[in-house]
Amino acid sequence: MSAPPIILHHFEASPFSEKIRLIFGLKKIAWTSVLISRIMPRPDLMPMTGGYRRTPVLQIGADIYCDTQCIMRELERRFPEPSLVPDGTEGLAWASAMWTDRSFFQNTVNLVFGSLADRVPADFIADREKLRGAKFDVAAMTAAIPQMRDQFRAHLAWVDSQLADERPWLAGDGPSLIDINAYMNLWYFRSNLAEAADELLAEFDHTRAWAGRLRAVGHGARTEMSPAQALELAAKSAPETAELHDPNDPNGRKVGDKVEVMPDDYGKVRVAGEIVALSPQHIAIRRHDPKAGEVVVHFPRAGFMVFPAGA
Repeated sequence: MSAPPIILHHFEASPFSEKIRLIFGLKKIAWTSVLISRIMPRPDLMPMTGGYRRTPVLQIGADIYCDTQCIMRELERRFPEPSLVPDGTEGLAWASAMWTDRSFFQNTVNLVFGSLADRVPADFIADREKLRGAKFDVAAMTAAIPQMRDQFRAHLAWVDSQLADERPWLAGDGPSLIDINAYMNLWYFRSNLAEAADELLAEFDHTRAWAGRLRAVGHGARTEMSPAQALELAAKSAPETAELHDPNDPNGRKVGDKVEVMPDDYGKVRVAGEIVALSPQHIAIRRHDPKAGEVVVHFPRAGFMVFPAGA
């Protein structure tokens, strides 16, 4: 029986999806693209994720991987060469997402949407307010542009100082997760506001050259599939996740426990299921859906909360 395809549910303008597309290019992975709307509803994806609605989502048969941390870890496990975790930087490489995906990304988002201002569609604003659970205040973002420029420049200076000795990559001899995580924000800013991004990057020669090297990587071998086809594939497949116990879980969780998992920052939708696998970095839960059948949904631990079912 042939292996199930590597399917990415994404939309083209998604900065977090660009991370994964870049990994496909670096590892020369053949993958299948399922394009989703950048706003809800996503009727063929929600049965697989149990309601988790952040982008992207990776699907391999009936195993569903949520959040780029979790997706990256699985791709590194399945396709170990070339490694994106250089020797001696394992902890920092994985932890770098807490910098790039939170404070650095928030500066980037404020710059992008504050600059776009009244060009941001009303339906997008309404969708993001539901996702965030708070007002998506474009006017406030516009007012904050001077401060966001300062802070974005500080992040760029960190990158540039790391590259100041003429190394081609931030860590090791090849591109790593640290490069991919940091580059996402430059890609997103430049994709939306090329002129403004070029102005801020003008003083950072090393960073400009580094970003050019990453842009040149490409996205690997891509084919297309519809959302309905992906859902049908999940329904016809069986999850392949093996049970994994964590005897040192600090809260005494164990395989078989019924839990609910959700992000701790935004998109706070609880996904309910039964624990299949548990480790310091990963939790996988089994769930059943009338459309998707039996699926196992995977989440990272950092940045996510786990509750007893019904708590």
